[in-house]
Amino acid sequence: MSIRIPIIRKLASFLYRIGYRRCRNIYGIELPYTAKIGRRVVIEHQGGIVFHGATSIGDGTIIRQGCTFGIRSLERLDEAPKIGRNVNIGAGAVIIGDVNVGDGASIGANAVVLYDVPPGGLAIGVPAKIVPQRKTTTSRRQTV
Repeated sequence: MSIRIPIIRKLASFLYRIGYRRCRNIYGIELPYTAKIGRRVVIEHQGGIVFHGATSIGDGTIIRQGCTFGIRSLERLDEAPKIGRNVNIGAGAVIIGDVNVGDGASIGANAVVLYDVPPGGLAIGVPAKIVPQRKTTTSRRQTV
């Protein structure tokens, strides 16, 4: 979407630059206007978060401090991460390259994700590996 009227385009660009610098300098979040951010995305404990301009983040995602969403190579500038809906991303996680993270997945703290994460998967480690999640069952103690 582009603004055709020059004076409004200049005003909108000026307001964007003010907002971008405020977000970067006060909160420590590099968020370019070309990144696609979904609704209800929560950035907890903001600080040191960097988004590449081609990054796409789905609705309801939780992002913690120190995360990086970037590219692997300067030859392929459009290959940025695509994060699904309701993804939980731990502190210090790095997701780089043309990576698809499925809906409902979890990325562990300080994980370096280089490959796709399936929906509902758990990625931990450097480089990140997919580990099976334990099913949590609530068992009640029966009294006799």
